[in-house]
Amino acid sequence: MIGLLLPLLAAIPVMSAAVSAVSPWRSVGRVLALAVPLATALAGLGLLLLHRDEPVVVAQVGGFIPGVSIPMVSDAFTAIMLITTSLVAGLALAFCLVTGEFARNRYFAPLALLLLAGANGAILTGDLFNLFVFVEVMLLPSYALIAMTGTWRRLGTGRLFVVVNLLTSTLLLAGVGFVYATAGAVNLAALAGAAGEDGRVAAALGIVIMALCIKAGAVPVHGWLPRAYPGTSAGVMALFSALHTKVALYAIIRIWSTAFDLDPAWGRVLLVVALVTTLWGALASAGPRDVREILAWQMVSGIGVILAALAVASAPGGSIVYMLHHMVTMGALIMLVGAAEHVYGSGRLGRLRDLWRLERPLAVLLVLAIAALVGLPPTSGLVGKLEVLSAALDPGTPWGVVTVVVVLLSSLIGLVAMLRLWRGTMWRDAADEPSGGSTADPDDEDRKNNEDDDTVGPDTHPAERSRIPARLLVPGGVLVAVSVAMFLGYGAIAPEIDRAVAGLVDTDTYVQTVLGGPDAFTETTIGGRS
Repeated sequence: MIGLLLPLLAAIPVMSAAVSAVSPWRSVGRVLALAVPLATALAGLGLLLLHRDEPVVVAQVGGFIPGVSIPMVSDAFTAIMLITTSLVAGLALAFCLVTGEFARNRYFAPLALLLLAGANGAILTGDLFNLFVFVEVMLLPSYALIAMTGTWRRLGTGRLFVVVNLLTSTLLLAGVGFVYATAGAVNLAALAGAAGEDGRVAAALGIVIMALCIKAGAVPVHGWLPRAYPGTSAGVMALFSALHTKVALYAIIRIWSTAFDLDPAWGRVLLVVALVTTLWGALASAGPRDVREILAWQMVSGIGVILAALAVASAPGGSIVYMLHHMVTMGALIMLVGAAEHVYGSGRLGRLRDLWRLERPLAVLLVLAIAALVGLPPTSGLVGKLEVLSAALDPGTPWGVVTVVVVLLSSLIGLVAMLRLWRGTMWRDAADEPSGGSTADPDDEDRKNNEDDDTVGPDTHPAERSRIPARLLVPGGVLVAVSVAMFLGYGAIAPEIDRAVAGLVDTDTYVQTVLGGPDAFTETTIGGRS
């Protein structure tokens, strides 16, 4: 009975988007934009508790027979992702509310709700073609959100975002088509273990994973992410970081565990891509002067760590833990930096300065968020890094040692980049002072023109600027508290992670529940053999 309600997690955000779009009262859209992710998180929590007794629940949409219908499936991994994505997305939307995004843009709420609908559907679907459909549902409102938020950079970055994602979607659709041509099915349960049985299916699924890696921001097609995300507003960047890249990573983990059965032979290719992504993102984060661009490159590096923990290990536990930590930490950092950017009118190193003295609450929260990013206690970063290192060393292979070295090296480089960010924003340094008008950043003026009337320009002396109000710090501060809670209460979280990992490693229950039993789906089996 519970399974029949799963489609509502995608349908309710769509209906809410329609209501907010036609309602003459903007307050309706604001309430729905905050209520829907909260309701989704509560539903995810309920599913997580349910999965202690019932590992998998499924809804065969339309009442068609298993294997033909569109399956909406939930297990422990699905429930954990619904909780985390909804939490970060809801707080990002709350941040957008207090920064005035809803007031400036009439259709901001319905677009954000459509994005949530696509994310929920992509997490719940058990069908590769419908994964493609829900990813497209995510992308369509994202194009508009980029066009209406941020600085004038959004016009160029929006074009880049559209082109890359349209080409990647074409590649993803082609991959799904090849999967159907070689396997006779795109139902993920029907594809369990298929990559190891048929090389053609493995190649087709490889195209799907390649497309998802591009959407996640992995090397070598990664440059679009650190160029596109900082061009939006901080709230939208936090929303995108919680949904776009993480839904792609979720799909990769699901496909890799189910269809590839965590095959270490295929994992070598993915591991090389992941390690290069990890190191490249860390190195590139040491160069930019825009704070959110530094964070975007750190996001790329974190994506590499998640993929490396998946590719090298015999179980995806380290990858899952680090992904949850990464979602919370990056959301916190983006919104905390965005709060300062909103008030001070600039997001450049040297133009945001002396904040340790002027904005002590922000500085304390940033200390904890930076500690989480580089993997220091008392934050989820330490737990995430330890889980990744443990997963890499567990198989006892040389590749695991290489993974550990690269992850630790990238963490050290990331620490240097974060120290540079701290020095450029928290201390007053004469060497960082802008001289005359020659160092003025055109984006600073754009931000000033796009902010509310209480925003103060970057050329005002720091002592004369308005202080950051507490309401701007609450969303990021909540995520910092979540990161600390994940560290302190990891003993309570670990059993749920273990349950999710067990469901991904042993897929028999998943397959039998989705397909209706071991003999229920025999008309179209792998390779067309019945």
